[in-house]
Amino acid sequence: MRIGAHVDPTDPLAEATDRHADAVQFFLADPQGWQAPTPRTDADRLRESGVDVYVHAPYVVNVATSNNRIRIPSRKLLVSHAARAREVGAKGLIVHGGHVNRGDDPAVGFANWRKTFAYAEEQGGFPLPVLIENTAGGDNACARRFESLARLWDAIGEFDPGFCLDTCHAHAAGEDLVGIVDRIKAITGRIDLIHANGSKDGFDSGRDRHENLQAGSIDPELIVAAVRAADAPVIVETPGGAEGQSADIDYLRHRLGQQDPPR
Repeated sequence: MRIGAHVDPTDPLAEATDRHADAVQFFLADPQGWQAPTPRTDADRLRESGVDVYVHAPYVVNVATSNNRIRIPSRKLLVSHAARAREVGAKGLIVHGGHVNRGDDPAVGFANWRKTFAYAEEQGGFPLPVLIENTAGGDNACARRFESLARLWDAIGEFDPGFCLDTCHAHAAGEDLVGIVDRIKAITGRIDLIHANGSKDGFDSGRDRHENLQAGSIDPELIVAAVRAADAPVIVETPGGAEGQSADIDYLRHRLGQQDPPR
C-alpha cells in the first residue's frame, strides 16, 4: 500500500523525501483560481521518480451547477488539468463532487456531470482516471450523502469514473466510517484513493476542517480500518507540514503492519 501526502507543488519530490512518502498529491495551479495549468519543468523527473503522483483539481471547479458561467469554465478547466496531470505521470485527477444551486432539482447536477464526461469523450476522453471525491457539507451537494452519490453513479457510471474517499469529509457529512468501504463499493464498485484525514469538527457538522490522525473527533482506528478495507493508495491532507504529515504516515504504516521503505 502506497502512502503519501498532499504537498506544496514547488518541489513535490523533495517534499516526498522530507515525509518519507511514496506518494504525493499537489495542485497544478491556484486551487482558488481559474488559471489553466502550464507545463512543469520537472515533468520528466516526476514521471520517472518511482513516487506515485496524484493531482487535485482546483476547488473552484463545479461541473454540477446550472450556472453556465461556472459550469462551462469548470469542465474546460477539468479537461486542461487532466492533460497536464498526465504529463507528470499522475495516476489520477481528484475533483470534488460539486453542487447545484439552491432551489435546483438535484437531477440537474447529475445530468451536468454526465455532460462533462460526454464533453471529454468528444475530445478523446480523459487521459487518466478522474477520481470524484465525497464532500463534507452543503445540502445541495452531489457527493455528500451516499444516496446522492448513488444517483450520481447512475448518471455517469458508464464512463467508468474513479472514486476518492475522504474520511474527514465522510465524518463531517454524517456518514458513519464503520463499514463505509462496503457501502461505497456497493455504489461505485471501486475506491481508487483514500484521503486519510482526521476532523477538527464533529459528526455531521458539514465542516471541512482536517486534523491529524491521532487528534480531532474521529477515532483513528476507524480511519485505519477504512484504509485497510479499501486496500487503496493513501494520501494524508493533514496539518503540521512535513513533521505532522510524517507522523500520520508513520502511524498508518505502523497500524497496518508495514515496514518503512528504504531511506
